[in-house]
Amino acid sequence: MFRAFTVAAVSIALSGAATGADPIVGSWKTQNGELSVIDRCGSQYCIVAKSGKYAGQKLGSFQPDGDLYKGRLTDPRNNATYSGKLAVSGDRLKLQGCATSVLCKTETWTRASQ
Repeated sequence: MFRAFTVAAVSIALSGAATGADPIVGSWKTQNGELSVIDRCGSQYCIVAKSGKYAGQKLGSFQPDGDLYKGRLTDPRNNATYSGKLAVSGDRLKLQGCATSVLCKTETWTRASQ
């Protein structure tokens, strides 16, 4: 009996791990129509441009903080770095970068079809 329970518990845990990817991970279409990918990079999540003029460049790194992700964003046009926040809601990603607490820019990205 105990063995059957253990096997069932391990099976459930493994199936959850396989499908329980963080909602931030994936391909995202930016507001300007280009593609960026968010994936694990060590203990953080990194954003890398996959299309457009800045393809291959790292655009930011974030750590989970409750329902948000907080970290740093880099503007590839001038390599300026800003504090940033990300929030995922379904197939939408709200990304905010701030130079100061009042000078912020927000974009909404949509999940790209796989």
